[in-house]
Amino acid sequence: MRRAAKVDQNQHPILQAAEQMGCTVVSLAQVGKGCPDALIGHASPRGRVNILIEIKADKGTLTPEQVRFHREWRGQVAVVRCVNDLLALLRR
Repeated sequence: MRRAAKVDQNQHPILQAAEQMGCTVVSLAQVGKGCPDALIGHASPRGRVNILIEIKADKGTLTPEQVRFHREWRGQVAVVRCVNDLLALLRR
Protein backbone atom coordinates (compact mmCIF):
# COMPACT_ATOMS: atom_id res chain seq x y z
CA MET A 1 0.00 0.00 0.00
CA ARG A 2 1.27 3.45 -0.93
CA ARG A 3 1.90 6.05 1.77
CA ALA A 4 0.21 9.44 1.62
CA ALA A 5 2.06 11.84 -0.64
CA LYS A 6 4.35 14.35 1.07
CA VAL A 7 3.45 17.88 0.02
CA ASP A 8 6.13 20.57 0.35
CA GLN A 9 5.08 23.74 2.20
CA ASN A 10 5.70 25.86 -0.87
CA GLN A 11 3.24 23.88 -3.03
CA HIS A 12 0.10 25.81 -2.06
CA PRO A 13 1.51 29.32 -2.69
CA ILE A 14 3.02 28.23 -6.03
CA LEU A 15 -0.21 26.66 -7.28
CA GLN A 16 -2.24 29.60 -5.98
CA ALA A 17 0.06 32.00 -7.87
CA ALA A 18 -0.41 29.94 -11.05
CA GLU A 19 -4.19 30.25 -10.72
CA GLN A 20 -3.91 33.99 -10.08
CA MET A 21 -1.92 34.28 -13.33
CA GLY A 22 -4.82 32.69 -15.21
CA CYS A 23 -3.43 29.16 -15.43
CA THR A 24 -5.51 26.07 -14.89
CA VAL A 25 -4.07 23.77 -12.25
CA VAL A 26 -4.60 20.09 -11.52
CA SER A 27 -2.88 18.59 -8.51
CA LEU A 28 -1.25 15.23 -9.27
CA ALA A 29 0.36 14.82 -5.85
CA GLN A 30 -1.59 11.64 -5.09
CA VAL A 31 -0.58 9.83 -8.30
CA GLY A 32 2.84 8.69 -7.09
CA LYS A 33 5.30 6.58 -9.12
CA GLY A 34 7.47 9.65 -9.75
CA CYS A 35 4.66 11.63 -11.36
CA PRO A 36 5.13 15.39 -10.86
CA ASP A 37 3.03 17.32 -8.35
CA ALA A 38 0.85 19.32 -10.74
CA LEU A 39 -0.26 19.92 -14.30
CA ILE A 40 -0.40 23.59 -15.30
CA GLY A 41 -2.28 24.81 -18.37
CA HIS A 42 -1.09 28.17 -19.67
CA ALA A 43 -2.26 30.28 -22.60
CA SER A 44 0.36 32.59 -24.05
CA PRO A 45 0.57 34.68 -27.23
CA ARG A 46 2.42 31.71 -28.75
CA GLY A 47 -0.38 29.26 -27.95
CA ARG A 48 -1.54 26.89 -25.25
CA VAL A 49 0.99 25.01 -23.19
CA ASN A 50 0.68 22.17 -20.67
CA ILE A 51 3.54 21.78 -18.21
CA LEU A 52 4.08 19.12 -15.58
CA ILE A 53 5.77 20.64 -12.54
CA GLU A 54 7.55 19.00 -9.65
CA ILE A 55 7.51 21.31 -6.64
CA LYS A 56 10.56 21.02 -4.43
CA ALA A 57 11.76 22.86 -1.35
CA ASP A 58 14.90 25.01 -1.72
CA LYS A 59 17.27 22.12 -1.08
CA GLY A 60 14.93 19.28 -2.03
CA THR A 61 16.16 16.66 -4.48
CA LEU A 62 14.33 14.38 -6.87
CA THR A 63 13.69 10.82 -5.76
CA PRO A 64 14.96 8.01 -8.01
CA GLU A 65 11.38 7.51 -9.27
CA GLN A 66 11.09 11.21 -10.11
CA VAL A 67 14.44 11.20 -11.93
CA ARG A 68 13.26 8.23 -14.01
CA PHE A 69 9.91 9.92 -14.74
CA HIS A 70 11.60 13.17 -15.87
CA ARG A 71 14.04 11.25 -18.08
CA GLU A 72 11.35 9.13 -19.74
CA TRP A 73 8.62 11.78 -20.10
CA ARG A 74 8.40 13.01 -23.69
CA GLY A 75 6.59 16.23 -22.85
CA GLN A 76 7.58 19.26 -20.81
CA VAL A 77 8.36 18.74 -17.12
CA ALA A 78 10.11 21.20 -14.81
CA VAL A 79 11.20 21.56 -11.19
CA VAL A 80 9.78 24.64 -9.48
CA ARG A 81 10.98 25.80 -6.05
CA CYS A 82 9.29 29.19 -5.72
CA VAL A 83 6.85 31.56 -7.42
CA ASN A 84 9.74 33.25 -9.27
CA ASP A 85 10.68 29.87 -10.82
CA LEU A 86 7.08 29.51 -11.98
CA LEU A 87 7.10 33.01 -13.50
CA ALA A 88 10.33 32.29 -15.38
CA LEU A 89 8.93 28.98 -16.64
CA LEU A 90 5.75 30.60 -17.93
CA ARG A 91 7.69 33.36 -19.70
CA ARG A 92 9.62 30.85 -21.82
